[in-house]
Order: sequence, then C-alpha cells, then structure tokens
Amino acid sequence: MTDAKTATNIAGHCEKPFAAVADAFENNFKQHGDIGASFCVYQHGDKVVDLWGGHADAARTRPWEEDTLVNVWSTTKGMMALCVARLVDQGRLEFERPVADYWPEFAANGKDKVTVAQLFSHQAGLCGPENEISKDLLLNTDKLGALLAAQKPQWPVGERSGYHALSIGPLGDGLFKHAIGKSVGEYFKDEIAGPCGIDFHMGLPVSEDGRVAEIVHDGNPQAGGPDNYNAYEKRAIQNAPLEPYLANDRAWRAQGTPSAGGQGNARSVATVYSALATSRTINGVELVSEAALNHATSIQIENEDLVLKLPMSWGVGFGINKLMYIYGPNPKAFGHHGWGGSFGFADPDKGLGVAYTMNYMREPVDAPDPRLMALVPAVFASV
Repeated sequence: MTDAKTATNIAGHCEKPFAAVADAFENNFKQHGDIGASFCVYQHGDKVVDLWGGHADAARTRPWEEDTLVNVWSTTKGMMALCVARLVDQGRLEFERPVADYWPEFAANGKDKVTVAQLFSHQAGLCGPENEISKDLLLNTDKLGALLAAQKPQWPVGERSGYHALSIGPLGDGLFKHAIGKSVGEYFKDEIAGPCGIDFHMGLPVSEDGRVAEIVHDGNPQAGGPDNYNAYEKRAIQNAPLEPYLANDRAWRAQGTPSAGGQGNARSVATVYSALATSRTINGVELVSEAALNHATSIQIENEDLVLKLPMSWGVGFGINKLMYIYGPNPKAFGHHGWGGSFGFADPDKGLGVAYTMNYMREPVDAPDPRLMALVPAVFASV
C-alpha cells in the first residue's frame, strides 16, 4: 500500500517528445529528496511541459497545487535584470551612466563613477555589509540600501566581480526608488506582472499566503560553512545572516527583496524567459527591446568571481552560460538560479524558456544540484 504522505502525485502535462523530462522530474522526488516542486518548459512560445507535484509543507499534508508559489531566492534576480533593461528602454536609466547620477549618496567613498551596468554585474565592490547586521536591518530595505551605498568598495571597481548575493536587492531598490519612486517589486507588478498576467511577486500580499509552500532545508552549511569563507564570502554570507527559514516569515514575503525574496512558480518564471528567448512580448506587451536585451545579456565581466569562487560570465543582472554550462550547451543562454535549487533561463537559439521551483533546499558540495543536472539535459535531449 502506498503511503499518502510520501506519494509523489505529479500533475500537469508533458508533450510526448519531452517524456524524458517527466521521468527526470519524477525521479527527483524518488532519488534527490524533492518534497514539492514545479517544472515548466516553453519551446518557440508553446508550453510543452508544465508539471507540478509533491507537497507544499514539510509534514506532507498539503499538496503542491497548480498555482502554488514558493520563495525562489536568487532566481528573483533575473526578474530584476529584466526590470533594469526595461527602464533603459524607457529612458529612465542608462546602462553606462553612473549610479550616482540617479542616487547622489551612492557616490560616497569613491563610487561616483560606478555605472548601472557595473552595479548589476557585481563589480561595484559592495558584496555585503562591512559588519554583521541584525535581522531587523536585513528586513529594512531602505536602511540597508543606504548603509551599503555609503560603504567604500571592497576591491577596485570594474577589476573583478564578487557576487552581491543579498546586497544587490537593497541596492537595486535604492536605485529604483531614487530614479522612478518605486521599488523593483512595485515596478515589476505595475509594468510586467499585472499587464502580462505573470504570477510572480517581489512583495507578496498577505492574501496570497495560503498559496505559498513552506521552505525546508537539508541542514548542510552554505558554501561549506564559515571555516571555508574568504573575506568576500564573509561579507556576502556571514555579515548578512540570511537563514533558509526566514523565507517562511510574513515579513520576508512582504519585503520581497529583488535579490532573493521573489515568490513564484516554474510557470511564471518560464513564461518570462520564453518571451525573452523569442518575441520579447507577452499578451501583446513588449517586455524589452532587442537592443536593451542584447546589452543586458552581453558579457560585462568574465573572471573567477570573488564570492562564488567559480568562473563566471556576468551580463547586466543575468548570468551568462558561457563559463557555467549549466543551462545547456549554448554559451549564449542566460538566466539565474537560486539558493537551494531553483532556476530559470532562456536559450534564444532553441527558443526555450525553462524554469524549476521547489521547496526542498539542497546544499550540494563541489557539484551542481543533481536535480538541475537531471532536468536540463533531459530538456535538451528532447528538442
């Protein structure tokens, strides 16, 4: 007899050529610990895979539904990158213009020439606060953004990248509020989510809490634990003490920091990346021009990232696949993945928009997440 609490109960649909994807998705529950998850693939604008299953809570009492949302951590950054490019289209930001032109206080400590493109490609030297901060400050975007904007760069600007894991959220919000009077999440809601029907939120209303899955963590230390951190990781990870279970707090969901606080599902993320891989439009709304997207997905810096300690090619907010090769074989594919396992990406050559979200966070050691490494090859074997 099958135990109802451990049954996978996968729902949705998968076109026949993508049967291997459905098998990989199901196998992630059987072999890689998934509790609840969703996976979606668009090919040339057509939704060919849309699967969900498992449970939305650790006790496995609440099924993962078609419209279940979950915190996707840094997969959120891809949505922010789109907002930056769209603002450039609207003439309200310029990629190569100094951040301080919009946010004068940002010029402090020699940062007057840091450009918008450098900030969002993790070159600004602001990968974390100089000292460990409290949870209250972590949740106060305005105060944390001001603190970071006042700091001196932690390395010569433009010479290296150092992943601004959390800090790019309050810095992005600070720039947007000074430039247009809205947070990134407010802008996304007004310009993209609302008009295009995208069920993704950077700042979740309390009315939607019932749809949100509970985050569960495997208990392993992040990035190998503090004993393995270099000076930049200490600022990015240790000084901004972001705990996995903070994602289950109402205050975190309400804040919706655009570096890590987005709430969505695979369908919402894949829909956006599908548009970026093809027509750049959803429901007749152009998300971004070809020129702005080309700039946002062109390599701004390519090096061994000081925080990630991995070879990285950064666009303006997007990770470029050239050195990672985790988004399939195309070096020009672009996207972002999140702490614990979620990811979303576009492959314009294949016309693909792909995304995966889940509530079981893994901390893989010295290797990509096995769930990603099962799903992505299955997609490319099917196209």
